[in-house]
Amino acid sequence: MSYSPAPPPQGPSAAPPSAYAPLPYASPPQPPRSRNVVGIIALVIAAVGFVLACVPGALIVGWVLLPVGFVMGIVAVCLSGKVKWQGIAAIIVSVVGTIVGVVVFFAVVASSFTNAFGGGDVQISDDPAVVEGGTAEEPAGDEVGTRENPAALGASIEAEEWTVVVNAVTPDATDAVLAESSYMEDPDTGHAYMQIDYTVTYTGDDTEGSMPAFVTIDYVSADGVTFDGLDKIVMGPDEMDTLTTLYNGGSVTGNAYLQVPSPADGVLAVTPGMFADTVFVAID
Repeated sequence: MSYSPAPPPQGPSAAPPSAYAPLPYASPPQPPRSRNVVGIIALVIAAVGFVLACVPGALIVGWVLLPVGFVMGIVAVCLSGKVKWQGIAAIIVSVVGTIVGVVVFFAVVASSFTNAFGGGDVQISDDPAVVEGGTAEEPAGDEVGTRENPAALGASIEAEEWTVVVNAVTPDATDAVLAESSYMEDPDTGHAYMQIDYTVTYTGDDTEGSMPAFVTIDYVSADGVTFDGLDKIVMGPDEMDTLTTLYNGGSVTGNAYLQVPSPADGVLAVTPGMFADTVFVAID
């Protein structure tokens, strides 16, 4: 008996052989990304803020625009179907602009302090007269005003906004100090109360005036030790009023008192402003 295979099923229920074969997967076409208007606006705002943050007179405007550009940049990056690079660039420009703005701000503040309290180079004139709002015509050489070669009494010491003239020095004014106030004690052993008569002139242009509170005079002994008004509070007659407001050309004269070693063999250290250079002046 011979065997023959059964014929394949016929009729509607029969499936074609290809029906069971896996179909190839085709991803749907992606639409092109459209223009990101928010990102463009964010980049423009960030760029303008960056520029303004570098301009001292427009710092505040730049600081307002930079955060706006940063936030809009983040929004632009989060938008689906939009170009991303403008938003990313806006974020980067905003961050860098903020850092630059902070640096410019501190530079402006430092410059303002210098202008407010005087600073920079100091000129020395041998003219004993107080300069009235001007500068010395013939400043002395660079070596004058050092400890080794101090300026003479009556020399005009000029910074950007202040001019100081030491008129006279009394190395031992202890009797005058003790006579001025019964509360003053005798100086420490081996010390005396020094009286420094000086004049301060304001040569700045602040319309609200300025006070000579940061014009200081200290004493430096021959062995290099500094004695200032904080070592011991000394009160005497006709003290300098360092809190009086002066306007351009205005002057005030008074005395400063220091406790110094006796006999005095050092020099004065005059600083005509908080950031000004110190000039040394002889005491006789």
